[in-house]
This record gives sequence, structure tokens and C-alpha cells, in this order.
Amino acid sequence: MPEPLIRTATPDDAPAVVALRALVYPYLVRGEASTRHMIAEPPAGEEWTAFVAEVDDQVVGWVSAYLNIRTSEPGFGEVSLLHVHPDHRRRGIGDALLGEALRHLRPLGVRRVRTWALSEALPFARRHGFTPSRELRYSALDLRPAPPMPTAPPGVRLLPFAELDPHRLYRAEIATAADEPGDVASDTISYETWQHDVWHNLGLDKAASTAAELDGDLVAFSVVKRDGDRMWSDFTGTLPGHRGRGLAGLAKRAALHRAAAGGVRVAYTSNDEANAPMLAINERLGYRAVAAQWSCLAELT
Repeated sequence: MPEPLIRTATPDDAPAVVALRALVYPYLVRGEASTRHMIAEPPAGEEWTAFVAEVDDQVVGWVSAYLNIRTSEPGFGEVSLLHVHPDHRRRGIGDALLGEALRHLRPLGVRRVRTWALSEALPFARRHGFTPSRELRYSALDLRPAPPMPTAPPGVRLLPFAELDPHRLYRAEIATAADEPGDVASDTISYETWQHDVWHNLGLDKAASTAAELDGDLVAFSVVKRDGDRMWSDFTGTLPGHRGRGLAGLAKRAALHRAAAGGVRVAYTSNDEANAPMLAINERLGYRAVAAQWSCLAELT
């Protein structure tokens, strides 16, 4: 069998990368246009890059690496979505991709690195010096039939993102994410980075994504990113002072209804296993677990 070629990814790799991701991670939602844009125009400041493994001109592996500029912890790097086609595993391709990713991070001053591993990949992560940290649950929801539009209580309006000023949504997300369970706090997201990640993301469905206003204040929201008839609930949350009143669930039910009305047939999401309130909301909505993944941390020497 030919030796694999490890090279820097290009925007033209997007179709092959999406096809590979659909095979290994069928519950992740990022289409060709979003993937092409991610490769061509990554956020400023994070020194993002990606590598692919190629065999006989076919992409059989992928990894991305970047400096996490969304947290106040200095020198925190990410090795994201390292995966190899099942037919090409146990040939050292994963080792080679990880090696390229770490070589990219070292000159950036990265001192601590996070990667993610499915349960069956934990031995690989441990072998490379990574320690499992937090478990993430992936869940799916069939939107056939479409869930009904919820009735908003007095004083509450359920508004699609298309009708909102993005600055309001940015401020709400920053306030909500400050205490989200995780290895590091997402506490330094600039408006420009948020625009890149969310508002200008080619997969963002602004007609389905929904925010809840209470007496004129934006207090909860649910973000929908879409590829064809599949969607990803990217972030659902409520501002700290308004929790415990069902507002996040209300916004998410409205978002799911709007997405289904627009042709979405299945919804996916992920949650930290410590995020009991959001897991409870998803269980009430009918989500079922489809996979588990672990964040894994290592010191970069």
C-alpha cells in the first residue's frame, strides 16, 4: 500500500474532508461551504492551520491545530478533530498528523494542549501523553414530525436571529458562557472572533436560531447551524440572572420548530456530562445519546 502523504490542507480539500468527517463523526454538522471558509479564512490571531493525510490522491485523515484565543489562560492550544479513515488505521497516520499539529503549536508559545478522543481512541491519546479530563455527550433528535412552536409566557418574545442586532447576541453569549463547564473558561472572545465563529458562519441559520426577550431584555438563546437537512445546536443558554425559569428550553424548542419548518430532519448537539441543566432539557425534548467523547490534556514540552 502506498505511503501516506501528510500536507497542509487547502480549501479545495473541503468536499473530501466533509465526506471523511461524515464517515467518522456522522453526528457532526459542518458543510462544504463552511469547511472551505474555515480553511481559507480562519479567525485572526489564533494561527489556525490544518493537515490532511493523502493516499492515492484520496484524503484519509485530518487534524487542525490552533492557539485558543477565547480563554484568558496563556499558551492554551487545541488539536481538533484528529481522525483517520477506518480502512487506513494502524499505519501511523494518526501519529504523523498529531506530530504535525504539535510542531505547529510549539513556536506559538503553547504550554498546554487539549485534544478530543472518542472512547475507543483513548489508548492512542494516553500513549501520546494526554490525560482524559471531561466527558462530552453527543445526542440526536429526529424532527419528524416537527415539534410544535411553544407558547411564550407573558412578557416573553421568541425572536429569530435575523431580526436582532448581533451586538446584543454577542453580549448575551459572553455573559452565558462565563460559567459553562469545561477545561478552560471561554472568557476573552472578542466581537470580531465571535462574528467569525457565529454571525458570519456560513452554516448559521438566522431564521431558525432563536432568542428569548423578557420585557425587552435578551435573556436566552439557541444557535442553529445547518447543513442541508441536518442541524447542530451550537450553543443554548440563559443569562445567569434569569436561569431556572425554562427560558433556554423555550428558545431551543422554538429553534427546533423553526428549523424543522425549514426542512431540517435531524438535530444534533453535544453537552459536557457535568452540565446537568442542559442535559435535562435535551432529555425532555427527546434527544438520545449517540456517542461519547473525552477532552484530553497534555503539557507541551
